[in-house]
Amino acid sequence: MKVVISVGGSVLVPTLDAERVRQYASVIDDLRAAGHEVGIVVGGGPTAREYISVGRELGADEISLDQLGIAVTRLNARLLLAALASPTPPTPIEDHEAAVESLHRGEIPVMGGTTAGHTTDAVATSLAEYIDADLLIYATSVPGVFDADPKQDETATKFDSLSPDTLLDIVSSIEMAAGSNAPVDLLATKLLQRSRLRAVVLDGNEPEQLRAAVDGSHDGTDIIPDHD
Repeated sequence: MKVVISVGGSVLVPTLDAERVRQYASVIDDLRAAGHEVGIVVGGGPTAREYISVGRELGADEISLDQLGIAVTRLNARLLLAALASPTPPTPIEDHEAAVESLHRGEIPVMGGTTAGHTTDAVATSLAEYIDADLLIYATSVPGVFDADPKQDETATKFDSLSPDTLLDIVSSIEMAAGSNAPVDLLATKLLQRSRLRAVVLDGNEPEQLRAAVDGSHDGTDIIPDHD
């Protein structure tokens, strides 16, 4: 199975903690040892947000702020590369073509950000579409997709499964609410809708959920494309 995993920086590196990174690396190594092809895209998390906040206060333009965030994602990617026992490229991959070449060499390509304006989820979704992945996993800070932002609405209900079209409706409504956070960003959702990939949104605070997603026994939300 070809698997692409989008790992939010807020779940891989909520703080600089070697043990959390080791837990992720262990599960990813096990997936590769089981015969799966795995690609990883790592986010920036709270460290990126701190840099962006300070940069904005200093008057940096938005593209420069995006580049700050990308730099942090690549630092986080280097931590994961250091922890992985499987063959990997020596440094974070910076474009999708290089990621494919890495996969062909039998490695686990680990990416951070690539282009200003593209989020971790969008980079991962693009990679999954590019390699025609069997499964795309969004490891987030929430346990799945809800009908409202669970951090803003305590009555929000989690979906066990839904279509990309329904996900797009939910993400669009959540992102319009100030201070709300969608489980997958709008650009990634549109790419997912186009690609017709099978995806899972799950709680990335539990690295073992990655293995469960591949096995089909996870506690998150399945995103299942409609069939013609």
